Amino acid sequence: MVIQITGIPENTQDVEHLVSRVFFKAIDLLGGLSKLAEYRTLTWLPSLARASYVIVLRDEYLKTEEEIAEKVGLTKNTVRNILRADPTLALEKIKKLEELAKEELKEMKVHTAGGIAKLAYKMVKEGQDAETLVHYCQIVSEEVAKILDVPWAYMVLKHTKGVKYPVNDPSQLIEKLKDVKIKGHDAEEILNKIQYPVKNPATLLHEIKQVLSSKEEGMYSV
Repeated sequence: MVIQITGIPENTQDVEHLVSRVFFKAIDLLGGLSKLAEYRTLTWLPSLARASYVIVLRDEYLKTEEEIAEKVGLTKNTVRNILRADPTLALEKIKKLEELAKEELKEMKVHTAGGIAKLAYKMVKEGQDAETLVHYCQIVSEEVAKILDVPWAYMVLKHTKGVKYPVNDPSQLIEKLKDVKIKGHDAEEILNKIQYPVKNPATLLHEIKQVLSSKEEGMYSV
């Protein structure tokens, strides 16, 4: 599946990164690739990808329908239908995936793809990335911690496996890390000082590192 996106003045990598997050969240909302394969609806993926591009280009980069149509290779009318899609209706269809699969077995309807992409974009912006990406982020973060020989980071990631992100308050993390010391500090002390919500494992490590750095600066300034 190749979608040509040309002439975007913004950082193309930023666009691709956000579109990918929205696309994977859309798949997540539909039950994941295994569920799509079960209903033999993997043909929906191009429609979801195009809808993800349309929603990101309009809501994030304020592109016009004409600009989006040209960049994504869709008709202006198709772009308009995607942008007018009702996320609430799409959510209802997600709850009845079996009926949706029968109705749109060969090709996902434009308004359905648009509604799901809108919902996925909203959730991603709220910090609710797809479980697949969060899991991948956890694995990569663990490997980086090992390579850089950061024992506290590896310990934090090991003890917080299974945590659902975003994390909006410290209680769940404190419970997971109640017996863990982070560079000589009780985990609870550190976790009460980081910024919430925490969107993913990498963000958790970054926030902890910020608190540790501020503590070290305070020691040396005395």
